[in-house]
Amino acid sequence: MLEMNRRRFLAGTAIFLAAPSLSFAQAAAPTKGGTLRISIDQAASVIHPLLTRVNPEYLVTELLYSNLTRLKVDMTVEPDLAESWSANDDLTEWTFKLRSGITFHDGSAMTSADVVATFKAILDPKNASPGRNNVGPITDITAGDPSTVVFKLSGAYADMPAALAYTNARIIPASIATGDFKKLSTEANGTGPFKLVSYEPDRLIVVERNPNYYDPARPYLDRIEVQVFPDISAEGSAMIAGDVDVMSTVQPTEYLRMQGSDGVDVLRVASGQFCNINFGCDTKPFNDRRVRRALALTVDRKAMVDFVTEGFGTPGNDTPINASYHFYSDMPLREANIDEAKKLLADAGYPDGFEATLIASDTPAVRTQLAVAFREMAKEAGVKINVQTMPHATYLEQVWKKGSFYVGFYNMQPTEDGIFKLLYTSDAAWDETRWNNKDFDKLIASARGTKDEAKRKDLYAQAQKLMNDEVPSIIPSFFDVLAAKRSWVEGFQVHPRASVFRLDYVSLTDKAPKRS
Repeated sequence: MLEMNRRRFLAGTAIFLAAPSLSFAQAAAPTKGGTLRISIDQAASVIHPLLTRVNPEYLVTELLYSNLTRLKVDMTVEPDLAESWSANDDLTEWTFKLRSGITFHDGSAMTSADVVATFKAILDPKNASPGRNNVGPITDITAGDPSTVVFKLSGAYADMPAALAYTNARIIPASIATGDFKKLSTEANGTGPFKLVSYEPDRLIVVERNPNYYDPARPYLDRIEVQVFPDISAEGSAMIAGDVDVMSTVQPTEYLRMQGSDGVDVLRVASGQFCNINFGCDTKPFNDRRVRRALALTVDRKAMVDFVTEGFGTPGNDTPINASYHFYSDMPLREANIDEAKKLLADAGYPDGFEATLIASDTPAVRTQLAVAFREMAKEAGVKINVQTMPHATYLEQVWKKGSFYVGFYNMQPTEDGIFKLLYTSDAAWDETRWNNKDFDKLIASARGTKDEAKRKDLYAQAQKLMNDEVPSIIPSFFDVLAAKRSWVEGFQVHPRASVFRLDYVSLTDKAPKRS
């Protein structure tokens, strides 16, 4: 399946169309109506779809807006606002045909002009959209007619349909994209399956069914209440009590607590989601490759899986690619070697080690768990690490993309190119490590425009080897994605991307509580 997932892009001149499977067509129609309560573990502080940064924000904007394409649970691409697409022979120009008759929530028509304006806003540096470097190497976007959009690229790019499903590539009205851009910070005007009713970012976000959604059969629900639970234990208790229908994210401790609870279904899927320890590669002592390698050699990877993921994960090897990705390169797992770590530190001028402060956001809690585990492991090499935990909002404001030694948390991306361009190339949207390795950049640029699978696999293998050698960040383990739902919820599936939710496919049985 993974091989098929990546090959879907390589037929450059083919038109891709979605069709319901036979099993779906034969299945009983979901029950319409009802109110779903879904919990999130942190505030959805940003609801501007081009500026969102964390999973709860992605969830809310997915309800309110649409992309040109969507990612199914098996990571294949399906149409959203675009009903079909094709590419020229060398994959440098992609043409997308839009559905007809689509309107924004305010009743205005959605046309190719809105798509063009949206992507120009994403690519405008002054807007600082995280999608800027993750929607493909776009040089120009034009509207062939009201239902046709043409993307011209700086080079061949096989992954374009997947890139346009990116969480920050949701379509907004041209009048806002070119006018009062900040307007969507507190209100919403999308083409998504739901419309915004109320927005209290720290407590409750309420949406209701969009009667003019392009698929008249969906969404099935009348209303969704997104409830914020900063306390994960209270969130789990609400699920067990039936006050919450879906937990979008579940920590291992709560997963184990809820497992076997009457009426609760715990859900789990393997993923490329990970926590890492980011080094500011332009700042002492982390600008020295020997220091970074030494710290990586203090980590017991299998112990990290047990301690940080509580067994719900797999060991990492200091690259963001694992077996969940098609072009994963299976290198020998780096093992702890304290003697070699001490030697590298001495060679770098730190024979007695050094002291540093490692910062971790309090959300999700596994960030602090990873920091504490790493602190204890690094002690053996003479490195004293002080762990500082801070509220997530403070972390985002003061540390994220600014600090030189902190714990990150990232979702799996649709493709290898997606995760590398998000975090590790010199022009990455979130260039947290400031590694800026030109050889690495060249490998990623070559791989993204290569049709030949064998060549692409080799290029990505070289990139992973280089990252493993240079260690711009330590990636000790990958997480399975965990969630939970009440048994009266149908159609909800955990997505390996972790930031995709597809709640327009969710319905409630007659066993669900009746809520006004």
